[in-house]
Formats: sequence, structure tokens, C-alpha cells
Amino acid sequence: MLLNKKVPVAYIINKVKFEFIFVLIISICVLFLTDIFQDILPEMPLTVPAFIGTAISILLSFKLNQSYDRWWEARKVWGSIVNDSRSFVIQLQMLAAKGNETAIRTIAYRQIAWCYCLGQSLRGLNPLDNLEGLLSAEDLAAMKLHNNKSLALLQMHGRDIKELKENNQLDIFSQVQLDSTLVRLCEAQGKAERIKSTVFPVTYRLFLHYIIYLFVITLSISLEDVAGYFEIPLLMVLSMAFFLLEKSATHMQDPFENRPTDTAMTAIARTIEINIRQLLKETDVPAPHQPEVFYLS
Repeated sequence: MLLNKKVPVAYIINKVKFEFIFVLIISICVLFLTDIFQDILPEMPLTVPAFIGTAISILLSFKLNQSYDRWWEARKVWGSIVNDSRSFVIQLQMLAAKGNETAIRTIAYRQIAWCYCLGQSLRGLNPLDNLEGLLSAEDLAAMKLHNNKSLALLQMHGRDIKELKENNQLDIFSQVQLDSTLVRLCEAQGKAERIKSTVFPVTYRLFLHYIIYLFVITLSISLEDVAGYFEIPLLMVLSMAFFLLEKSATHMQDPFENRPTDTAMTAIARTIEINIRQLLKETDVPAPHQPEVFYLS
């Protein structure tokens, strides 16, 4: 997640470096061809690139809105995970009979592991990273048998809650309360996986990309009477503005791709870990996840 800090110029340039090269080549080629065939080519009025630029602005506005909706939905999903993870541990402490502190601690640690595991899975990384000391050897072995390792951890929660009920450590109403929280956690995982697996229409991005190049070509032809040393920088500035907005929307529409624009899942999972460990009255808690230069992962 980008922070309210100065974004390095290198990061911005890196986002549009290939487009910059393509636009530069296109501008030089069009300038060269219009000089050679200026008697043959019809005059291109400025209203043509102006119309295309207006269309690009409308399309970019729509794409930015849709991309932000996806990013914000992902952030809301992880906000609900924070709330339900805290509630889950508090409910266990309130509803389970005395003498079950070990079982509660096991489930609480497993919930911390679930948060890290889900974040890693959504980013396409190893879901078993950052789980040291949080799971028993038995749970780790059982996890490895599942493709969806986060779901396996939720199943283990359900198993332990069932055992507490069968051992008369929970009454039926307490079990229902814990089950409803577990269902909400499962729903949050499903929502995150839906965002991850639902691809924003690729054709929309490609069409918008090509229309920006068309804008560059038409504007370059319209400015045939302008000196090249002024025309090319002008084309570069205008086109890069469009491409930067288009790239920002493209990155924001996929909030689980291990980019600086991602939802800060690792930082959120660390916050949940700190909260849960303090609920368990532990004093040796980790420090909050520190941001990179300009973003929080």
C-alpha cells in the first residue's frame, strides 16, 4: 500500500519506461514521415486528437473508478478479518470453561498463522512462510495435504471447537457464536479469493492502450507545423500523463499481486498477531511491520 510519502522518480519512470520508448519512436517516425509526405498527407485538424483525448479521459476515469472499487473492496475484506480475528479470540476466552487456556492459545496462534498464510497465498508466495512457532507439527503436516492451506486451518478451528463442545467445555449457544465468527472468516477468505481470481477485462486495457498511441499519432500529425524540438517533448508529456494514469489503474485493480499498490496484508497480519498475543497476556510481542521507503507490504 502506497504511503503518504514522496514516491521515488525511479519508480514512476519504471512504470512507463517501455511506453516512453515506444512514444519516442512513434513521434520521431511520424515527424520524419510528415516532413517527407507533407504534400500528400491531408491536413489533420486539432479537433481530431482533441476528441480522442477527451474519449481517453472518459475511459480512464471509468477504469480508475472500477479499479479503486476493487482495491477498496479488498481493503474492506481485510478490515473484517482484523475485526473477526480479535472477536474470535475474545469469544474463546469468554465462552470456554476455565482450564482451557492451552486449547485457546493453540487456536489463537493458529488464527495468527491463518492471517499470514492467506496473505501469502493471495500474493502467490509460499503460504508456509512466517508460520514458525505458530503451528504444531501435527497441524503443519495436515496443512501440507491441502491445496488451499488457509481453508485447512479454518477446518482445524472447527475441529477444535467441536472437541471443546463434546468435552462439555462449551455450551451449544457458545458453539453457535464461535461458528458464526468462523463462517465470517471463511466468507472473507472467499471474497479475497474472488477478487484475486476475477480478471479485469484484458481487452479493455489493450484498447485503451492502443487508443493512447492513436492519440499520439494524430496529435503529432496535427502539429506538423510545430518545430520538432518542441513537438516531441510535448507529445511525451501528454502521452506519459495518460499512460501513468492507465498504469496506476491497472496496478490498483489487482490488490494481491505483491506490488507497492497492494493491500498491506503482511502489515495487517502483524497487527492481528500483536493484538492476539496481547489478548493472551503475552509481553513478548513483535514490533509492527515496518514500511519500505514509500509503501507498506
